[in-house]
Amino acid sequence: QVQLVESGGGSVQAGGSLRLSCQVSGVTASNACMAWYRQALEKEREGVAWRGSDGSTMYKASVKGRFTITHDNASNTLYLQMNSLQPEDTATYYCAASSTACTCNERYCSGPGYFGEDSWGQGTQVTISS
Repeated sequence: QVQLVESGGGSVQAGGSLRLSCQVSGVTASNACMAWYRQALEKEREGVAWRGSDGSTMYKASVKGRFTITHDNASNTLYLQMNSLQPEDTATYYCAASSTACTCNERYCSGPGYFGEDSWGQGTQVTISS
């Protein structure tokens, strides 16, 4: 059973940084596609960053160059380093994982049997003030 537990959210001023963490259990990075999504108030959930099981990455255009997704194998923790934060980044951020491997390029992630992420964390709130 896959379990994902996020932490690291908070409130910062515009231009600041935060690092989100997601403790992963039940799946390893080499066998799964992992990602961060976010959902702002009254908006649909959207993907922000993905990490393929081969270490490849993909980012939403508006966060590219500001956000970095990484994974620590020793602790099986997924991270999202967020720099130059803006008020429009305010949202609840969710860690997600698939049950199949995938590889990502700049435009999409793909793999045999990969149809997106199917396990989700509970979310952590990020609030950016101007």
